[in-house]
Amino acid sequence: MGRTREISEARQRILETADRLFYQDGIRAVGIDRIIAEADVAKMSLYKHFASKDDLVLAVLKYREEKVLEFFSTAMERHGKRVKDKLRSFFAALKDWFESPGFRGCAFQNAALELADPNHPGSDFVKGHKRRFQEFLSGLVEESIGKAAAKVAPAVGLLVEGAVVTAVIQGSPDSVDIAREAAMKLVADAKGE
Repeated sequence: MGRTREISEARQRILETADRLFYQDGIRAVGIDRIIAEADVAKMSLYKHFASKDDLVLAVLKYREEKVLEFFSTAMERHGKRVKDKLRSFFAALKDWFESPGFRGCAFQNAALELADPNHPGSDFVKGHKRRFQEFLSGLVEESIGKAAAKVAPAVGLLVEGAVVTAVIQGSPDSVDIAREAAMKLVADAKGE
């Protein structure tokens, strides 16, 4: 039992360290030796859990997706106490993220650019993540306007993705306000308000 716990703790340290470093400095810029050193694990330990850097990249993207969902769930719940509309609470959570220390945009957008090979398992996961994230947004839009969401939700998704990129480039969270107002107008128009 103790040995299994040590192994899972080492795996968790590797994941957390790789996630932090990949997000901070980029997937290609971070080597395995740096991850090993900063996670304070043996090289054998890393390779016991991850056969290659590609396997580690995929595991980190899966780990990051869990963390993103956890962040939005918690932040939206917090904002939902003040703002009853779930789409508005999503945009408030998005602004929290943009204002967080070390914000470097969307790890999945970043990975898509760095993993130029569309056949890389990480590239495939990124596509799936973006599809799942769009479904999440579509659900929020549908709660506001019902079936008309099918026409509006893709545009809301593009507004969110564009706001993320703009926030990184400009170094400012202001793009979320523009995206929120445009999304709310789309929703209101679809409702017929």
